[in-house]
Amino acid sequence: MTTVSEKLLTRAEETGTPGRTGPPGSTVPLLSLRGVRIADGTDGREIVHGVSFGLTPGKVVGIVGESGSGKTLTCRAALGILPPHFEVTGGSVEIEGTDITTLSPARWTALRGATISAVFQDPASYLNPSLRIGRQIAEVVRVKKGLGRREARQRVLTLLRAVHLREAELVYDQYPFELSGGMLQRVLVAAAIAAGPRILIADEATTALDVTVQAEILDLLADLRERAGLALVVVSHDLAVVARLCDEVLVMRQGEVVEQGPTRRVLDAPRHDYTRMLIREHESYGLDKFLGQPKEES
Repeated sequence: MTTVSEKLLTRAEETGTPGRTGPPGSTVPLLSLRGVRIADGTDGREIVHGVSFGLTPGKVVGIVGESGSGKTLTCRAALGILPPHFEVTGGSVEIEGTDITTLSPARWTALRGATISAVFQDPASYLNPSLRIGRQIAEVVRVKKGLGRREARQRVLTLLRAVHLREAELVYDQYPFELSGGMLQRVLVAAAIAAGPRILIADEATTALDVTVQAEILDLLADLRERAGLALVVVSHDLAVVARLCDEVLVMRQGEVVEQGPTRRVLDAPRHDYTRMLIREHESYGLDKFLGQPKEES
């Protein structure tokens, strides 16, 4: 009998989502969340109720759940960029063994991009529309790596080619409005990996993209994982992506982790009704929603 995870793996293979290999083997956590609780400071209401997971080099943790389940707040807590009025009220977040509450603003500035980085869903919110693409990424490289102008330009062109953007020199001099959604998302990935981070948080980074472009970006992330031991947190509504890419999955609902464990175990033998519901609805709300749509220019 074909298991749920095998069906999802088959769907991922059909759509070109990359294969998953085991992590390099280190057991020293790059990122560790222990019982993290997040509350809205305006009314004291707790939004996230005790999330825990650890990331070692090359490991991929997936977080799935409905909108408003606390996935993004959890990721932002790990990045130290919670929205105004929200705060971590319990538990701990550690990066390479250091509790982030002990980090000074200067230390946080040094860590972001160089040790931990992120790619989010909406490129337009993270790119300056009045600056050329190359200049925006070059600024990251110059600040984080201390490169000169000429070296930074070469580094950016290499990054643009690495994310499979054709005519990198042309893209370097273009403005965000001149690029398609798929191209912009690749630019965000290039910027996120520009300083060689060890941890990357991808929060619905491919959700709005054509399935072919989505698969190419996921393939890039998988390649970075394999070659550089990049540790990933992947937030996705797509269970096929989780099945194919993630070693461990957290299922969140209303701020609580209702199920957590090795991906195959969770998908093949879900223990919570909500997890079973997500699996049943996959055909309606997973990759199928992208199929049949016009392909985005990339």
